[in-house]
Amino acid sequence: MEVAILMQRLLIVTVNYRTADLAIECMASVMRQLDALPETRMVVVDNDSQDGSYEKIQAAIDSRGWGEVITAVHAGRNGGFSYGNNFAIRPALASDNPPDLIWLLNPDAQLQDNAGPALIEFMRSHSRAGMATSACVDASGERQVMAFRQFSPLGEFVGMMQLGALERLFPKASVAIPPETHAHQADWLSGSSLMIRREVFAELGLMDEDYFLYFEESDYCLQARRHGWELWYVPQSEIFHVIGASTGVTQGSAKKNTQMGRRPAYWFYSRRRYFVKNFSRAYALLADAAHLTGFLGWRLRRKLQRKPDRDPPHYLADFWRNSVFIKGFDLQQ
Repeated sequence: MEVAILMQRLLIVTVNYRTADLAIECMASVMRQLDALPETRMVVVDNDSQDGSYEKIQAAIDSRGWGEVITAVHAGRNGGFSYGNNFAIRPALASDNPPDLIWLLNPDAQLQDNAGPALIEFMRSHSRAGMATSACVDASGERQVMAFRQFSPLGEFVGMMQLGALERLFPKASVAIPPETHAHQADWLSGSSLMIRREVFAELGLMDEDYFLYFEESDYCLQARRHGWELWYVPQSEIFHVIGASTGVTQGSAKKNTQMGRRPAYWFYSRRRYFVKNFSRAYALLADAAHLTGFLGWRLRRKLQRKPDRDPPHYLADFWRNSVFIKGFDLQQ
């Protein structure tokens, strides 16, 4: 298929942590689309992998002649997703020739045909689109959720109960929006493929580095919507994504017969930070109470119905220890 050449300046930022082979595949998929994206530069930030990732990525850039397009940089420490992205975005925005668009792209993502041009063309034709995300296909060919509704106490309860009747009764409470075949707006978008207009950074500043991992894109999307920007899911752009490979956290679902790994402490901190920072204390307390009530209801139903236990190990104890009931509203903890 012939693709029109798009001339907007694009910076692709990929944050790597111990996934060098995947990052190299990601870079190769970008290089395959360069004919349609001549004004593209890519920065791969290694978040102090300490496993030879930086050297391996740099060697691939050198040996394959990608140096005019792709730069590898070492972040010096593993500061998390926002930190790694900001490490590349900050100097780019301060340069004499800043990019028009910045595309956050996970190292475990690979661009499919027309992925970049489709997003850029959409942003060009929708002036209030501050951010846009791609459709995402996994190894089985199934489309993954990339667009979401805002977190809410009702959504916390319905999501944790895992009860079809409740989901049908409150369809708008579910956070995940099933993949559609048409473009549509959402409350927040996945950071695994997230194109952001430069003007959004001009208004909001960089992403919040007090999040290590998870909820940072939810937070940034919320700030953008509060400033009047639209957030779009654009299925005409498609990526292949090795789910969870870049984070090391299993993104399973009890409904898909997948055992989930134990949630790391930073997940609980990030969730608590999101609610405390962006809403009232009462709202944060209500969200935690709804989450706990829903999970306890699910555990009781699971036991009575003799369903298999595929929840994250020690989840109830871990959530309680990290909830606002125990940690309070101090975001330094």
